Amino acid sequence: MFFGRETELEQLKSFLKRPIAGIAVCCGRRRIGKSTLIQRAAKGYPFYEFYGLSPREGISNQDQLGHFSRLLSKHFSIPTVKFGDWQEALDMLATLTKQGPYVIFLDEISWMGAKDKDFPGKLKGVWDTQLKKNSELKLILCGSVSSWIQENILKSKGFFGRVSLTIDLEELPIHQANRFWSTSPYVSALEKFKILCVTGGIPRYLEEVDPKVDAEKNIKQLVFSAGGLLVNEFDKIFSDLFGKSAGDYQSIVRTLVNQPRNADEIAQILGIELSGNLSHKLTVLKECGFLVRDYVWHEKKRIEKLSKYRLRDNYLRFYLKYIEPRKELIEKKLYQDIDLEDLPDWSSILGLQFENLVLNNLKQVVDKLEISPESLSNASPYFQNPTKTQSGCQIDLLIQTKYTTYICEVKLCKTIGTEVIADVLQKIERLKIPKAISIRPVLIYQGELSKQVVKENFFSKVIAFEDLLES
Repeated sequence: MFFGRETELEQLKSFLKRPIAGIAVCCGRRRIGKSTLIQRAAKGYPFYEFYGLSPREGISNQDQLGHFSRLLSKHFSIPTVKFGDWQEALDMLATLTKQGPYVIFLDEISWMGAKDKDFPGKLKGVWDTQLKKNSELKLILCGSVSSWIQENILKSKGFFGRVSLTIDLEELPIHQANRFWSTSPYVSALEKFKILCVTGGIPRYLEEVDPKVDAEKNIKQLVFSAGGLLVNEFDKIFSDLFGKSAGDYQSIVRTLVNQPRNADEIAQILGIELSGNLSHKLTVLKECGFLVRDYVWHEKKRIEKLSKYRLRDNYLRFYLKYIEPRKELIEKKLYQDIDLEDLPDWSSILGLQFENLVLNNLKQVVDKLEISPESLSNASPYFQNPTKTQSGCQIDLLIQTKYTTYICEVKLCKTIGTEVIADVLQKIERLKIPKAISIRPVLIYQGELSKQVVKENFFSKVIAFEDLLES
């Protein structure tokens, strides 16, 4: 199944139509649908895909070269060649694609060239001296290790000015993820909500959802059944991306399961000094799409010292909270009949997952509020540390325009009562907003609104989760 990605498809199709040679780069989390997107965009073109072998113990550069040679043989109907290094392999590729239309797709390029530190330089050299001379050739580079691509391609002086298109593929927006239920129009918004709280908008995970059975059965099949897709996915993600350093990156992610934290707090929990090494790892996790760094903005200025890292990937949180502690029981087939609502902190974790869904779909929220993009100055979570002169304050989502501040409360509750109004009023009182700025409270919720909340008419805008499912 393939849904959405209209913008990215149009970008790639426009790139492929250009009358000159070009390089495009596509980054994104594992299972996000990068390869499928590129294959779909290149449909109808002479398409040649080469992919790196996934990391494993003892894999060598020669293994990668041998695999590349076999793919060359398959695509061009030539005998396999034993290459001494990547220069020879890329030279052969360039010779075979010297004339005529070609779309060359190097998938998981970081795995392909991981064992040769000079791989990026060799690729750049072959592009400059051979590949780009064919005006009908397009080269697409793709990989899950976004940090490798950032360092070796996008931020590299060698490739400066050579990349025509960069696509950073993110989760599917909620309204596009909703299309996975298109054959079952009577599935409730609540069921979809429960699924998305586990999977987020990751296409590969959503493909496993059977809309003919309820959310609980789907979740049990995916995460609480031996052999379920998401039971071992966490370890695969980190081992494939980070190899022997996987444990270090997993430890960082674990510090953010229950709440966002700043770098100092993360270092303290890990029992290490705040250093460049930790900052680098946080940046890598951010580039991979697992974390996001939320900054506090004040009067249109980003306050660098006030920022927190948030675990934006719903699957990772769900795994660490509910799968990992029970993995042995799951593998023994003793957890298939669990009642999800009996899991500890179930409601609070769903609340965090709901916040993530909202924050990962800011464009939809802004559209629902009818805010024009040119008037928008900031949209992010907000926190205010307590001092002697001001109280602490935390706001799920603060949207700022030139003349208006929208205070958005993200609420998950079976029945939402008037206490939500009192909570938002308290936050408004603690905020320091210039008198020339209007304040408009917004409620984004999953559940049922009490009659009293509706009667109070306190919120300028009320957005239900089912509203976000609409395109």
